[in-house]
Amino acid sequence: MKTSWIISIAAAGALAGACSTMESAPALPTYTATLAPGAGITSSGKGMGTFTYDAATHALTYNVTYEGLTGPAAAAHIHGPADPGANAPPVVPFPSAASPITGTATLTDAQAADLAAGKYYVNVHTAANKGGEIRGQIVKK
Repeated sequence: MKTSWIISIAAAGALAGACSTMESAPALPTYTATLAPGAGITSSGKGMGTFTYDAATHALTYNVTYEGLTGPAAAAHIHGPADPGANAPPVVPFPSAASPITGTATLTDAQAADLAAGKYYVNVHTAANKGGEIRGQIVKK
């Protein structure tokens, strides 16, 4: 009787350990961007972006908020590949530039590598600042 009780406890412990291992999936890489006016831009605009990337589905999920622009946002995108302060073309156009900007985009393997290397930035454009009023480099958290 005592032996079967010990075996039951050991089996329950092994099962609980297996279940907790199955439930804990690896965390998705997360990234952030702090948006501020670029060099030579007069604006009190500021913003923040958070991003996650799922390599299994190639899905980049984004959430960008901002405030204080000189006027309504005319467009907003993720640009790249570029080092901080350098310019590059848009690679992920946001369907709407209104804050908050949320959604998901599918990245190629090359784009995912550029994201991981810190080569992407968010840019929010206004009528007064057509080249971009606020921007922020996307960096791993």
